[in-house]
Amino acid sequence: MNRIGFVGLGNMGMPMSKGLMKDGYEVIGYDLNDKAMVAFHKAGGKIAKNTIELAKQSELVFTSLPSTKAAEAVYLGEDGLLEHCADTTTLVDTSTIAPEMNQKIAEAAKEKGIPFLAAPVSGGVVGAENQTLTVMVGGPKGVYEHVLPVLNVIGGNVFFVNEQIDSGTTVKLINNLLIGFYTAGVSEALHIANKKNIDLDYLFDMMNVSYGQSRIYDRNYNTFIAKNDYRPGFAMKLLLKDLGFAMEVADANELDLPISKALHELYTTVVDEEGYAEKDMAALYERVKLQSEQKEAAK
Repeated sequence: MNRIGFVGLGNMGMPMSKGLMKDGYEVIGYDLNDKAMVAFHKAGGKIAKNTIELAKQSELVFTSLPSTKAAEAVYLGEDGLLEHCADTTTLVDTSTIAPEMNQKIAEAAKEKGIPFLAAPVSGGVVGAENQTLTVMVGGPKGVYEHVLPVLNVIGGNVFFVNEQIDSGTTVKLINNLLIGFYTAGVSEALHIANKKNIDLDYLFDMMNVSYGQSRIYDRNYNTFIAKNDYRPGFAMKLLLKDLGFAMEVADANELDLPISKALHELYTTVVDEEGYAEKDMAALYERVKLQSEQKEAAK
C-alpha cells in the first residue's frame, strides 16, 4: 500500500496527508478547494483531477470530510469512490458523520466487495500535525489489521472498537459529548473566578494540579481564552453537529439523557441564534461573560 489517495485536504486532511508523505508514502490528493490542492502539491503531493482518477490510482484511500452529505457524495455518488475503485482498494473514512451513513456506505461497499472502515479521529489540528491523533476504528477486524501500519502513521493512539461499522463513530460522539460538557463547565467556572477577582492564570495553575484539571480546560484557556482569540481550531458549529449526532443515537436507542439534551439546546441557541457558529468552541466563555454583563446592565 505505497500509493495512498486522500480525499479532503482541509484542516485535518492536509496535515494527515503530509504525515503520510513524511513517512515515505506516495499520496494522491483531491479537494474541491483549488487553494488546498495547490498547497498539497507544493507539499509534495500528487494531484488527482477528480475522485474517479484518484480511485483508479490508489491502493488505499482515506477521506476527511466536513459533513454526512459530503461523505454520501464522495462514496455513493455517480463519480464516487465505490463506483470507480477496484475491489483490491481499501477505503477508510476518518470523518465524523451520522452513524446511519457509516452503515449505508458499509452496505454498499460490501455489495461491491470493497473493504471499508469508519475510523473517526480525535486530537484536532495539532494532533494531525504531530501524527498523534486518536483513531477509533469500526469495521472488519481483518481489514483493520491490514491497514494498521498506515493508521499508526497518522495516529499515536489507534483503537479497534469492534466490527460494528459505526462503533468508532459512537466512541467519537461520546468523546465530543464530553467535550461539550467540559467546554460549558470551563466557561461558567472561569466566570465565577472573574466575579471573585481571582486571576485566571493563577487559577489555571492551581486547577492544573487538582482534580479540576482537564485537557479541554488546558486547550480552551491557554490557546483561546487567555489570548482572547477565538479563530476556530474546532468551530462551535462542528461541535453542535456532533452533539446532534449523539442525540440521534440516544433517541434511536430510547435513552433518556436530560442533561445532554439541555446541553444540545444550549449549543443550538449559541450557534443558530447568537452568531457563534464560526468561532472556536472556547468562545462559549465569551458568551457566558457577555450574557452576564448584559443582565447586570439591564438591572
